Amino acid sequence: MTDSPSIAEGAAPLRRELGWYASFAIAFGFVSIATGIFTTYGSILASSGPRGIWAWPIAATGQALVALVLGALAARIPLTGYAYQWVSRIASPIWGWLMGWTSFTFLVVVVSAVDYTIAATIFPELFGYSPTAANCWAVTAVVMLLQAILVSLSTKIANRTNQVAVSVQIVGMIGITVLLFIVGAIAGQLDFSTLFSTAPVEESGYWSFGGPTEAGPFPMAFLLGAFTIVGFESAANLTEETRNPETTIPRAMVQAVISLGVLGFLFLVAVTALVENSAELAESATPIATVITSVLGPVVGRVLLVLVVISIFSCGLVITMSGTRLIWAMSRDKRFPAWQLLSKISPKLDTPLSATVFYFIVTQSLLAIFAGSDDALFVLFSAATLLPALIYAGTVLMYAIKRRSLPKSRGFDLGRFEVPVLILAGVWLVYELLIFRDASFAKPWIYVGIMVGIGLVYLGYLLMTRGKSGLTMPNMADIDRTLDQETNS
Repeated sequence: MTDSPSIAEGAAPLRRELGWYASFAIAFGFVSIATGIFTTYGSILASSGPRGIWAWPIAATGQALVALVLGALAARIPLTGYAYQWVSRIASPIWGWLMGWTSFTFLVVVVSAVDYTIAATIFPELFGYSPTAANCWAVTAVVMLLQAILVSLSTKIANRTNQVAVSVQIVGMIGITVLLFIVGAIAGQLDFSTLFSTAPVEESGYWSFGGPTEAGPFPMAFLLGAFTIVGFESAANLTEETRNPETTIPRAMVQAVISLGVLGFLFLVAVTALVENSAELAESATPIATVITSVLGPVVGRVLLVLVVISIFSCGLVITMSGTRLIWAMSRDKRFPAWQLLSKISPKLDTPLSATVFYFIVTQSLLAIFAGSDDALFVLFSAATLLPALIYAGTVLMYAIKRRSLPKSRGFDLGRFEVPVLILAGVWLVYELLIFRDASFAKPWIYVGIMVGIGLVYLGYLLMTRGKSGLTMPNMADIDRTLDQETNS
């Protein structure tokens, strides 16, 4: 039926050693509210004012709906490669390949966006030096190298490192949020009216959706949640290393999004209620640290910066794991450049070592391209927000079209809520994508266009050398048969 080794006998397996908390930590670590909020809060203040934080619960709800849909797919098709595997089977291998390439395009840029934050905003504040294009490039490259080394050495070590980092992040974020409310209330600094202020943005036209090439102030605020609450599906990219993935993965994804949404909003409320001058704060390179330092003192402010460094490192580590697994999964199916090398599992390390090295080389190349730009951080985080929106929209659309032809899930199932969840998730994703018509996102669209163009060239090569029939994928019955054999063995 197919030459795909995804479920073929003899394919090099990955070791199943991850449980629920590991999967939860992967989803939570990729999203990393400390990273996302710290990176984008200043931009949202400048574009939408303090009132912009009210877009967060809407965005969190929209992403939770998307997580429910992706959870249903992860339960039905529990294979490493997530969106690539899902769309290949519910739509067609060609659409699945395009989805896989788009996911690869996202995963190689988002790690740069995340790690660049350490170099451009946090280390300069923490160690008191001025950021330059050269030192930001160097620091980011070193951080990415450390993450690649950890992922190469051992999946268990990388996941334990991530679990510790996520635990520190959860405890730290809860502790700082509680302290902000308590100390702010005692000192009389909490002013909840600030939550409804628009300064430095004009009140007039605040709720406008905007024009053909310009998004309004409030729609721009959705980027805070849209950039932060992405990547939760990364847990599904380690499906073949997870025990009982049909139930473990969907539960971990949804629970991570809900907990991140609630904790993130409480933190945003605490910080924003303590803002004294939002117009002035919007100019700060580290507005979150500025507020916390003014309320809790410089020591706690520095603790926050250390917490954010830990969170960002954890986030980049999970992204690296997810990126290498996607490359490995597509190479295993002979669908990725240099698949003969990249499909190998290191016999000594039990990790996709070649795929990790390749991922590191590509990410370093992209970093070199973006690092020289004056607005590198904005371009990187914008591209890292646009791409997952495209991936989610394409996957949800394919699921909505093909859902009736899919056999019943053995694990997570949307049941009678499937149709309303699909409709609401679709509405949210269309709204989110429309924000990216704003002219400020021209460079991210150029990046997407170039990468998609490269992908189409390679897809054309695959079709010419193998033909459409050479890109077929195993059907659902094959997947079930393989899962049964694995369970029985």
